[in-house]
Amino acid sequence: MHQPSPIVLQNPSPSLKNIDFDESVLPDKDAYLKKLKKWQKKMLQVQQAYFHQNKRAILVLEGWDASGKGGAIRRVTEKLDPRGVTVHPISAPSAEEQSKHYLHRFQARLPEAGSIAIFDRSWYGRVLVERIEGFASKKEWQRAYQEINEFERSLIDDGARIIKIFMHITPEEQLKRFEERLNNPVKRWKLTTEDIRNRQRWAEYESAIEDMFTYTSTEAAPWHIIAGNHKWYARIEVLKTIVEQLAEGIDTSPPPLDPNVIKEAYHSLGIEIEV
Repeated sequence: MHQPSPIVLQNPSPSLKNIDFDESVLPDKDAYLKKLKKWQKKMLQVQQAYFHQNKRAILVLEGWDASGKGGAIRRVTEKLDPRGVTVHPISAPSAEEQSKHYLHRFQARLPEAGSIAIFDRSWYGRVLVERIEGFASKKEWQRAYQEINEFERSLIDDGARIIKIFMHITPEEQLKRFEERLNNPVKRWKLTTEDIRNRQRWAEYESAIEDMFTYTSTEAAPWHIIAGNHKWYARIEVLKTIVEQLAEGIDTSPPPLDPNVIKEAYHSLGIEIEV
């Protein structure tokens, strides 16, 4: 009988304490745009490879409020074929969703073969906001670590690739971005009273985040912490991390052209194709 793969936690696990913000800077806009073009092209190649090979990818983005998740996701998806990627912005569960197991609403959003699903916040809300705000009991959020690991293992055993990213910023940078949003009519909608309340509990969230890394960063689905104080750097690092992780062990070269298509193109259209 086939046995499920073992769940092996990373040792040591990632930690916010190990992030060096001073090193996380790009020199200028030209350098940023050059790197952006490079990694977006590679991301498109990866998407096409997953499509042609019927593979599934699940991208999980977590992070502090105003840490740049939305901006990073836009750069990841900007050059992709929209038919093969879906972004799921996760907010509070509906009344119907609350009546079911908390993983149910995420299972319903998993990608089909050949496609990519991006979760802007995810099932990790169980051990973060639901833990801190008391929406889940201590017993519920403590057992969630094992439930999540089992959930992700089942997806990986079924052939899916899971990439988990946490975008980290300092409290000072978050305050700066809150102020910017309040003074920008186009961005004001992004800041909520919940964001402001969450900031008051920074230390509690930091502790919960560290626990999340400790108990759910596995060898098969590790957490990747991205220093987010500098947006250009963070966007490139998110793209680079996703591309490198998704491309590992995958042939990302374009598939060969169907010989029947070559023959038909020549006979019907007069097009000669070099093979």
